[in-house]
Amino acid sequence: MNQFKTFILMLGLTMILVLLGGVIGGRGGATFAFLIALGLNFLTYYHSDRIVLAIYRAQELKRNEAPWLHDLVEDLSQRMGIPKPRIYLIPQPAPNAFATGRSPKVGCVAVTEGLLRILDEEEIRGVLGHELSHIKNRDTLIQTISASIAGAISMLAFWARWAAFLGGYGDSEERGNPFFLLLISILAPLAALIVQMAISRSREYLADERGGRACGNPLYLARALRKLAGYQEKYPMEVNPATSHLFIVNPLSGESFFSVLFSTHPPLQERIRRLEALASRPGGNYVF
Repeated sequence: MNQFKTFILMLGLTMILVLLGGVIGGRGGATFAFLIALGLNFLTYYHSDRIVLAIYRAQELKRNEAPWLHDLVEDLSQRMGIPKPRIYLIPQPAPNAFATGRSPKVGCVAVTEGLLRILDEEEIRGVLGHELSHIKNRDTLIQTISASIAGAISMLAFWARWAAFLGGYGDSEERGNPFFLLLISILAPLAALIVQMAISRSREYLADERGGRACGNPLYLARALRKLAGYQEKYPMEVNPATSHLFIVNPLSGESFFSVLFSTHPPLQERIRRLEALASRPGGNYVF
């Protein structure tokens, strides 16, 4: 059901992009927007991992540099039935982590220097269980493609605002009302953000549950999230907003009302509550 819901949401993002292109430039604009969507899907499918790792200057961590971390990832990978992903280190003091790669065969997990310094081994195990769950479920590909399409929608919305001031694009029959065009240019990015939030939040809850079970105890991840929440304000992270949804906790801000309302991440306290409830159930600490 979650996979079907994600497919529908991804289709919704693509439709918003095509409709916005149509409003700006008629049939030609819709066709152009559709081609943009196809191109973005192709680019992110084959190169998303290299792009996001390069953004954060992540360097691959060899086994002789952190054998205990490689052993931990290997154990979790075997429990989940996926190939062992490559491990990368991000040179930032803020504690955080993300996973990337279009499939489990080419999966990567990246952790910051701050995360390895601040969390204990059980908590790191919980975080990595969450990230490997994203790899197993192919969430990394879905989240990267959704971010790319949402970015294209924002770009077209910017053009649409200029089109509104210029009286619209396209031929005379297709040119729409400038006020309607301006309204669409405002509403389309907002709709894309809401759809992107729905995709990301649903996948985060699922990764928490499956990662919490795979690591052997959901409380490992709950403890890690509680500790990471305390460092959000203390160690702000330098991030590209378009990739913030990839991280295990939102690296952009604390948990104010508006940041929670418009965040691609579920509220941390709710995630912790669900993990603690999972741990209290009979059979809560087992591999899925």
